[in-house]
Amino acid sequence: MKKIKLITALLLAAAIAAMPAQAKESQSKTHAKKSATKASSSHRSHTVKASVSSKKGKRVSPAKALYRDMKSARTAPVRAVSVSVDREGNPLLQSNAFMVQDLGTGKVLLERNAESVVPIASITKLMTAMVVLDAKLSLSETLTVTDEDTDKLKNTTSRLVVGTELTREEMIHLALMSSENRAAASLGRNYPGGINAFVFAMNRKAQALGLSETVFHDSTGLNPQNVSSARDLAKMVTAASHYPLIRQFSTDDEETLPIRGREQTFRNTNALVRSPDWQIGVSKTGFINEAGRCLVMQAWLAEKPMVIVLLDSVGKFTRVADAQRIKRWVESAIAHQGVARIPAG
Repeated sequence: MKKIKLITALLLAAAIAAMPAQAKESQSKTHAKKSATKASSSHRSHTVKASVSSKKGKRVSPAKALYRDMKSARTAPVRAVSVSVDREGNPLLQSNAFMVQDLGTGKVLLERNAESVVPIASITKLMTAMVVLDAKLSLSETLTVTDEDTDKLKNTTSRLVVGTELTREEMIHLALMSSENRAAASLGRNYPGGINAFVFAMNRKAQALGLSETVFHDSTGLNPQNVSSARDLAKMVTAASHYPLIRQFSTDDEETLPIRGREQTFRNTNALVRSPDWQIGVSKTGFINEAGRCLVMQAWLAEKPMVIVLLDSVGKFTRVADAQRIKRWVESAIAHQGVARIPAG
């Protein structure tokens, strides 16, 4: 039996010695790959363990570690999107109504259903801010959130609990940047004459700006009877861009404020303000079921001031993707041939 084993071993050694060099090399690479995979797996395991440990060596939950990583990634550039065009060379957008206008020339570069009168959700808050600022009310005056400011129409929630005290300036900031409904409601309620007088002033301001297709019924945009058209909203965004405080507050990335004795951080609802690829002067998002997802901006595209209005976008990220498509299309068109008025189909 020992002789048989010895002979088998000798035959195996001879076979290996006779193996072509290429086969040996392949066998060596396979072994190296397995070793590398094992090492990589070990490294990943070490990385995962490290991600749930704080700098002081104390372990934190995976959920907190994930939140920390997401917070760190907040400022990452918004991912670019591809631009598909129709037969006329216009970008294919997913928003049901839109308009893009060159403020320098007044030319409309893109539009679709721009005259359609539709709900505008929290785009309303741009008008809310303009009316408050026009009234020259004290920005340092403290306003208190009351039960009257809570949403009884759609029962939305807010981090501004009843009893929260903020200055009028801070209320404007949160209404524009984070679209806080209770902040906007408080601003309207604390207007001289109350909310009814405030809504009247909103509609009077709309008429003064030539917004013939625009009507307001509240200061938040939760009421679906707040309606306008893309054409009117282009005018409203242009008007809002003349208010330095609106430019600042609507494009701020975040703000930390003491709410009932606790520091809370509020962030901008428009991810594009955090992108280094965008230069935005005015920004406002909006959403209720009746309006879909909306986005209006005054921004510089190819160093030209533009107004972008996107209404009734289907899908959570569609409005941002459409804005990216518009940006790439405008910059490409200007770079290659200049942009004339090109109505979209």
